[in-house]
Amino acid sequence: MAEQQLNAPARAEYEIRRSPGQSPSGVRQVTEFQDPGYTIVGNHLTQHRSLSGLAIGLAAHIQSLPEGAPVDIRTLARRFPEGRDRIAAALRELEAYGYLERVRRRTDDGRVVTLTLSYNNPQATRARRARESAEQAKRRTAVAPPRPSPDPGPVRQPPQPSPTAQPSSVPQPPPPESRTRAHHPPAAALLANLRRDDPRLLLSVRDIQRLTPPVAAWLERGATPDAVRSALTTGLPATLRHPAALLAHRLTDLLPPPLPAASPVASSRDRPSPLQTCDGCDRAFRAPAPGRCRDCRHPAAERGAA
Repeated sequence: MAEQQLNAPARAEYEIRRSPGQSPSGVRQVTEFQDPGYTIVGNHLTQHRSLSGLAIGLAAHIQSLPEGAPVDIRTLARRFPEGRDRIAAALRELEAYGYLERVRRRTDDGRVVTLTLSYNNPQATRARRARESAEQAKRRTAVAPPRPSPDPGPVRQPPQPSPTAQPSSVPQPPPPESRTRAHHPPAAALLANLRRDDPRLLLSVRDIQRLTPPVAAWLERGATPDAVRSALTTGLPATLRHPAALLAHRLTDLLPPPLPAASPVASSRDRPSPLQTCDGCDRAFRAPAPGRCRDCRHPAAERGAA
């Protein structure tokens, strides 16, 4: 009897199985159980049609790393044979398609560092955030049922002038500025939407018409709508009986001063350049365009030789 060769591969493993619509050539999956140490990577990444092979490989490598592992360009260049420029370009590809996000943070000692966020399924993350935003907006728009208004009683009519009486003076129309403020749609919309921040700030049409000019004055003085809304809704008392009166008091007492006269526009050289992420060491630095920081452009050896 011939001796059995235990190291010979099984013929069934390489057997060609013909099935309708399947080519006899191509890839065949030989799957073995892995315990421990494996990473689940979605086909949306491994079969991405716009990412380069290096970008896909870097994304899978970063997803397999433990939390807090360094993934800066210098560390990845020591791990893989590709140079820093190719690795930096691949990381920018992953940022463009949402698999990576590099966020700048300031440490306790004042340094600016780069935090890298890796998303294993950016489409699902965006969908989850959209659902959460919609739920938060729905909770903010929930309005309490209106309270029954008290009986105002009989309405007293003002005395009517006699037909023969002559007016002592002709009434003057309000100045153009007052008419503009009284019909200020952004200010009126801001007042109408205050009930979304606090249901107790449900104003009547008359109150909105009365408070629109003060809100328009805030906006004309350079205050943003969010600043006006914060000034009106922050620190409200526990018991709010007259919301319109409280808003009128705050609009009068907290009115900001007018903006100073605009100074001449500074030249572009006086403005600081935006923060960029270094393609060599992943450090944040100021420059007009992406690239490398001064230390990576002029290494220590070259500075010593100079």
